[in-house]
Amino acid sequence: MGFMAGKRILVLGIASKLSIASGIAAAMHREGAELAFTYQNGKLKDRVLGFAEGWGSNLVYPCDVTNDTQIVDLFSQLSENWDGLDGIVHCLAYAPAHELDGNYVDVTTREGFLTAHEISSYSFVALAQEGRELMRNRNGSLLTLSYLGAMRSLPNYNVMGLAKASLEANVRYMASSLGPEGTRVNGISAGPIRTLAAAGIKSFRKMLQHNASQTPLRRNVTTEEVGNSAAFLCSDLASGISGEILYVDGGFNTTAMGSLNDLDPKTNP
Repeated sequence: MGFMAGKRILVLGIASKLSIASGIAAAMHREGAELAFTYQNGKLKDRVLGFAEGWGSNLVYPCDVTNDTQIVDLFSQLSENWDGLDGIVHCLAYAPAHELDGNYVDVTTREGFLTAHEISSYSFVALAQEGRELMRNRNGSLLTLSYLGAMRSLPNYNVMGLAKASLEANVRYMASSLGPEGTRVNGISAGPIRTLAAAGIKSFRKMLQHNASQTPLRRNVTTEEVGNSAAFLCSDLASGISGEILYVDGGFNTTAMGSLNDLDPKTNP
């Protein structure tokens, strides 16, 4: 029996087998959680249905988080199958591709700025509002995904960095609001991983290579490692943790220059 046995978790953001959401769902399923999923549109429906079946679930619902009615309907339909909810995993982020390429001040638009914040940050609290009654007094957990770009400027991350900074503040304020009801709220700041979402960031492959060379572990993290951390945070093992951003990045966030060996042309030509 896994450490999430008996937990009912809603996962949003499954896009492919390479996505971080997939790594999280796999880890939670392995540890005994019951899972439900959403898809944004008809194009993704069959793909998400296939993933859900592989994790022993037939609970798959449409939900475009820019549509309040769909968010309301999601939890209404979910309540027909579950009388309570122990966790919501928010793996949603988006900014127009042209805003993730070039000088931040040059490429940022009002529309792109608002879109990035609406989908990447506001949707987290919108989901919390509608899922609140199902989660009340169950010692449940809300979890989202951030990135170091929330704290530091990174090439081409641009407006998404601001949206992630908003999301991390969202975690703290939601934790304060929902804590008295027994609900914890946390985030994971994962290291860069080659996902469909990351493919939209220009020169991402170079960023991966640089990250691996500077990280204390000298490698990039995997979706499995992020998934394991997510399962822990959404389990009773993490019952005393709320309002936190957990870095799962091999230690990259703790470094300034990496190893001096990397700066020596004799050892790193």
